[in-house]
Amino acid sequence: MTTWLNMSLQDGASPIMEQLVFFHDHVLMIMLMITTTVSYMMITLFRNKLTSRFMLEGQMIETTWTIAPAIILVFIAMPSLRLLYLMDEVQNPTLTLKAVGHQWYWSYEYSDFTKLEFDSYMIPQEEQQESTFRLLDTDNRIVLPMNSPIRMIVTAADVLHSWTIPSLGVKTDATPGRLNQTSFSISRPGILYGQCSEICGANHSFMPITIESVPAKYFINWVSKMSE
Repeated sequence: MTTWLNMSLQDGASPIMEQLVFFHDHVLMIMLMITTTVSYMMITLFRNKLTSRFMLEGQMIETTWTIAPAIILVFIAMPSLRLLYLMDEVQNPTLTLKAVGHQWYWSYEYSDFTKLEFDSYMIPQEEQQESTFRLLDTDNRIVLPMNSPIRMIVTAADVLHSWTIPSLGVKTDATPGRLNQTSFSISRPGILYGQCSEICGANHSFMPITIESVPAKYFINWVSKMSE
């Protein structure tokens, strides 16, 4: 999760998010080089007192500053397109989780198991403990196995919602009457936090998402316990 004075992206908890962070840094370095070059040229022009009476055109410099931006855009577009296709790829999932958005809570269904479904509400402030986070912790956490391809199906029962986990690089709209699908794989154990990212009414700020990533054996034990 994000922390105080954090100026960059959250630490990636999935391969896709790690690639997104790398792409962010890649584009940032290109922007830094462009900003440095343009700033140097502007400062040089402001400080230069010399003028030329004979320089009416510059074919070479005009050709250069037309081709150079096109080449830079290619270096940005190629990894961007690669990431877009990777994010849209759905592998053979080991687990399917369905999320249904309501005003103002989430319902979850583990489609591969019978009668394994629950509602997830935000913990009220007066019931919170010292180990919980305000506006982020829920009474029923999603438990998912790490290092496993997971298919996520998202929909809504009333208005538009958005199921978002920043550290996984996942943001999927929940639309009434429509099933949206995404996939991800959690690469490390821990607790991941997210929130509804679509303005959905008065209590839009109180729809947190909490995922607990555990090894496969602990997930099987949790499923057995929940199915009793």
